[in-house]
Amino acid sequence: MALLPTLPTSFVPPSASSAVSAYRSNALSFFAYLILGIVFALALGVFLYGRLLASELSSKETLLHEAEAAIDPATVGSFVRLRDRLASGETLLDGHIAFSGFFASLEKLLPTTVRFSSLHLSVDTAGVSRVEGTGSAKSFNALAAASTAFAEDGRIKDAIFSNITINEDASVSFVLSATLDPKLTVFSP
Repeated sequence: MALLPTLPTSFVPPSASSAVSAYRSNALSFFAYLILGIVFALALGVFLYGRLLASELSSKETLLHEAEAAIDPATVGSFVRLRDRLASGETLLDGHIAFSGFFASLEKLLPTTVRFSSLHLSVDTAGVSRVEGTGSAKSFNALAAASTAFAEDGRIKDAIFSNITINEDASVSFVLSATLDPKLTVFSP
């Protein structure tokens, strides 16, 4: 004889809180798996990006080694010599004294009736440029105008006119001694 299934004599339905709890548990599990999937996808992306960067680095290193191998040492040596010569030339030009600025300034400042018969330009060990010269002016007023022009310009400093003598033809002979502003003696192309 076969046993018949027994039917329960009573039935207790599950409570509503357990249904909500099961729903919350399922939703929490879903979000946890979703976050796990996202993290896994990101980790996979970072891994693949790292591999891509590593292969890119390898190709760039290969190109760099090829470029380094293609460099001619003689060409590099000639560029180094050129750089050294240019630096040396710049040093020489920075220390070069050119009196052309002084002569251009002298031409603009002196009246046409004042002229020099001799000029001596010198630079002392401290780098101060001096000018000494003898000359003549058509009149004492022309010499005074030259002195005023030097004073107003300011680049020919401490101009001292000495040994002033009036000649028989009413011209004035003089000796000039002055220092020059470094801007007048610096080389500029």
